[in-house]
Parts: sequence; structure tokens; C-alpha cells
Amino acid sequence: MSGDTLRLDGWAVPAELEALHELVEQGREAWPSVSAEAFMMLETAVIEIAGNVVEHGRPVGEVRWTFSLRVRDDVLEGVLTDDGHEYEGDLSTYMPDPLSESGRGIALAQAALDELVYAREDGRNVWTMRRAAQAA
Repeated sequence: MSGDTLRLDGWAVPAELEALHELVEQGREAWPSVSAEAFMMLETAVIEIAGNVVEHGRPVGEVRWTFSLRVRDDVLEGVLTDDGHEYEGDLSTYMPDPLSESGRGIALAQAALDELVYAREDGRNVWTMRRAAQAA
């Protein structure tokens, strides 16, 4: 598997979510030895986290993000960074009440991944998402 990285820079706005889907699709083509399930699960997590940044990132419409995708040591890794205000939410896997209209993104991302790490580094939110890159 290659150590090459695919990268996307843009604004954290709804229209850019499609670009994230497209980048994951490029990854599927670049690393055919990685299982479709690993890509699907990572993509689910990426879209959940990115959707949260779009919805809750402050200042609204002014948050820039970068997403990188790579395969390293048999691990599919996505890293989403943004320059919005610091995330102050809970990273627990608690799933909200079934009737709740929000609050599932982090729990869904964690369920789809082997590892989800959040850090605040140099004024940026850094979301590192990892999933085993099982053989296709």
C-alpha cells in the first residue's frame, strides 16, 4: 500500500461535503487493495464529523478545512482539520434519545472507526479517524 496522501482544502459549507465524498472515491481507486467496507466506514465517519463542522463551526461560513486521506501501515486514515472555534463537546459514545433530532454524529463516527481522536493544535481542530484497511 502506498504512503501517498490525497488532500482537499476548502470551506466548511454544505456544498463542500460532496467534494469529501469525491476524495474518498479517489482513494478507493488509488488503493484497490483496501476493502470497500473500510472505505465505506471511514467515509461515514468523515461525513459525520465534517457535517458537524459545517453545522456548528464558528464563525459560520468562515471556517476553512483541510482533509487528508492516506493508507499507512495497513490503516486507512483520514484527518480533518479546521480553523473554527475549539470543539467543546463530549466525545463519549452516548447515543441520544431516538426521538432527538441531533447529537448522533460523534457516536456514529466512533462506531464506524477503530479510532477517533480529537485535538486542538495551533488554533485548529484536528480530527484523526482510523480504520483497519482490510484486504479487498
